[in-house]
Amino acid sequence: MQLMSEKGAARGGLRERKKRATRAALSEAAVRLAAEHGAEKVTVEAISAAAGVSVRTFFNYFDSRDDAFVVVDADAGARMRRAVLEAPAELSPLAALREAMAAELAEAEQQHELWRLHAKVLHASPHLLARGVGAHMAAEADLADAIAERLRRVGVPDAAGSGPEPGPGSGLYPRLLAAVAGAAVRTSMDHWSAHQEEAVFLDVFHEVFTLLAAGLPAPPA
Repeated sequence: MQLMSEKGAARGGLRERKKRATRAALSEAAVRLAAEHGAEKVTVEAISAAAGVSVRTFFNYFDSRDDAFVVVDADAGARMRRAVLEAPAELSPLAALREAMAAELAEAEQQHELWRLHAKVLHASPHLLARGVGAHMAAEADLADAIAERLRRVGVPDAAGSGPEPGPGSGLYPRLLAAVAGAAVRTSMDHWSAHQEEAVFLDVFHEVFTLLAAGLPAPPA
């Protein structure tokens, strides 16, 4: 589930922040109503009323009712792509992707309940789950494209860390990195969910990426 962070919203102008807030309110209303009543029983009118907007406003943000359950923040992918491309050249592709994802996940602890409800809604409805999987795969492919473009632009830091070397920008690496990063986010969320009182989510997230950057060494016996 791609959720908008307040830090990300703050980067836009007032109008853009209001648009993001309205979209977030509609998505949250849709997810909460679906979790309580079942997605098939929730109407556009009910979602709009719960969010305090008109049906016409709903369709300014979503093409269909189902989109409100699945596409929580359509702009998150574009923000991460931009962050990957604009990250300092000295950062490795993994580090650039880590920072882009961390910015989007900054409010994850506050929105954990909504993440849980969203998963519940998708898994209770096979056609919504299929759409959710499709949306995830599309977002992953977009991230891979951004990684490939970054490699074409700046290459990767050399072994001494003194500057970029040309990189191919294509092939397996971008797709693998995007897929691994997505798995890292899910692992971070699952682990933190089971140990919320022991750790801060972003600390868990950064620990997971530190392990990836180290090549996943086996822990000491």
